[in-house]
Amino acid sequence: MMKNHVRKILALAFTTTFICLTLSGLSLAADTIKLGVAGPHSGDLASYGIPTIKAAELVVKEINAKGGVLGKPVELVVEDDVCKPEVATNTATKLVGESVNVVLGHICSGATKAALGIYKDSKIVVMSPSATNPGLTQSGDYPNFYRTIASDDAQAQLEVDFALNILKVKKIAVLHDKGDYGKGLAEFAKKFLEESEDAEVVLYEGVTPGAVSYAAVVQKIKRSGAEAVIFGGYHPEASKIVMEMRKKKMKTLFISDDGVKDDTFIKVAGVYAEGVYATGPKDVSQNEMTSIANDAHKAAYGEDPGAFFLNAYAASLALLNAIEKSGSTDYDAISMALKKEYVDTPLGSIRFDEKGDATGVGFSMYRVKNGAYYEVK
Repeated sequence: MMKNHVRKILALAFTTTFICLTLSGLSLAADTIKLGVAGPHSGDLASYGIPTIKAAELVVKEINAKGGVLGKPVELVVEDDVCKPEVATNTATKLVGESVNVVLGHICSGATKAALGIYKDSKIVVMSPSATNPGLTQSGDYPNFYRTIASDDAQAQLEVDFALNILKVKKIAVLHDKGDYGKGLAEFAKKFLEESEDAEVVLYEGVTPGAVSYAAVVQKIKRSGAEAVIFGGYHPEASKIVMEMRKKKMKTLFISDDGVKDDTFIKVAGVYAEGVYATGPKDVSQNEMTSIANDAHKAAYGEDPGAFFLNAYAASLALLNAIEKSGSTDYDAISMALKKEYVDTPLGSIRFDEKGDATGVGFSMYRVKNGAYYEVK
């Protein structure tokens, strides 16, 4: 009888110890600030997503070296969405399951839109360095969404103004890749062109991403008499279209967006990339923090940063600053801090408006010259 009693006491003590250790482990695991990072880390558009990971790594390394956020180390949780909406929902579910506090991403507008509802239901703030579809902030459907890049309506307006006022062209073909990002931008460009008395949209058409050839649409451009093309989409399709145009000796000007303003476009299109115009985030090279961030990237990775690196660097700082300033990982507290607290970034001192757009962030026009993009002054 006494032996049984002792066994029960020992069993109870073991169970209690196990529970305490388990809870201690959970507490330790929860004693970090988790920053989720979502985007294309593989596939054709990885060159847009990997720079965001590197930006987050550099920001987190610096912040952790100074004691972390709210006295806790910051932990990165990275998930790949391949820039595909159907994958992005799984990516978002995984990050929610990992109990991330905030999310840096996604990269492509379509993938971002697909994932936002999942984060919204879980009360998680999301900030993209690159998703430019206007509806993401202007529709009011996603109060949990913020971005450190201007929206496509501003980008399309710049493209149209540049085509009409600087390049002095009147007949313009507008193409897109049928995606949320590319089509959305093209629709704005078409709208702004049609509102102008000096312009004529001679062709408006979508192309299928991943096609082996775009000879048919290139022929349509040629027959339309277009002096310029405005293309909404990404570099894989843009590079093929430009190459086919130039091989046919077409001198039609090619104007595109920040989905094309990437060194990968130049590498793929080669000599045919020369003279292509593309909008992209404003040149902030004179900002001291820009130099610091770029130098840190070169030191850590041995190369210049890729697309949206500075926007992602700024977003990482903004998210973690909001947690620090609010003194909490609570959704409402973070949201309020993002809208009220300025934070110094490579893009300047920024905060966010009621819609979630960063103040003072805009686009510039760039042109490929001698194998590199240069801002058009």
